[in-house]
Amino acid sequence: MALYVYAITGKDHPRRPDGLTGVGADPAPVRTITSGPLTAVVSDISEEIRPKRRDLQIHQEVQEHFMAGAVVLPMQFGYVAADDQEVRQALDANTAAYLDTLERLDGCAEYHVRASQKDEDQLLRDVLEESAEARELNDRIRAGDQDPQLPLALGELVARDIQERQEALGAGLIQALTGYAREHVVHPPVYPDFVNLSLLVPHEKKDDFLTAHQGLSDQIADGVDLRVTGPLPAYSFVQ
Repeated sequence: MALYVYAITGKDHPRRPDGLTGVGADPAPVRTITSGPLTAVVSDISEEIRPKRRDLQIHQEVQEHFMAGAVVLPMQFGYVAADDQEVRQALDANTAAYLDTLERLDGCAEYHVRASQKDEDQLLRDVLEESAEARELNDRIRAGDQDPQLPLALGELVARDIQERQEALGAGLIQALTGYAREHVVHPPVYPDFVNLSLLVPHEKKDDFLTAHQGLSDQIADGVDLRVTGPLPAYSFVQ
């Protein structure tokens, strides 16, 4: 029977999977497979696992259950092995790399920070007020100038100005928060976000990090929605 793999831990991880059931239409108990210094957290499956809401939730719950006890190396959703032997072979073949990653992640959790514009109309008004060139183009259009290039020129100028403003603000936010992290990854933002940041935050810096995040949120509350999610399994920091 195939196995769904949730995470890899050290063999002495204190938490057991008692009572947990896994992904799939007929959920099997979550169990562990140990080889050498490593343990894999798995459950038996009899079907192809697709990213349905329930299975995504179960995947996350199993991760969080073990993460609460000690460091884990989280697997991305959908990682499947043929049987117990294949799992043991993978643990044996990658022992050094897995142990190095567990050591690197030890004592930390991942946090996601995203920023988006609350009021794009207000941002547009700010650009028109503060950019003489944009204001002139807008005034000509409103006065009835029929030059067909004017709307395009205004749109390009405003878009460029907004991008520059958001890049500058995003860089400042990232710089202010990464000092609390052991490592960080800047992901390409997806609209409407203009910041998409993952941070590997040591547990002892968690409160300081969250306080700094709240302070930044308060400073930019009128125009920007700054959101934090975590603690999470450290997906972004697993090679």
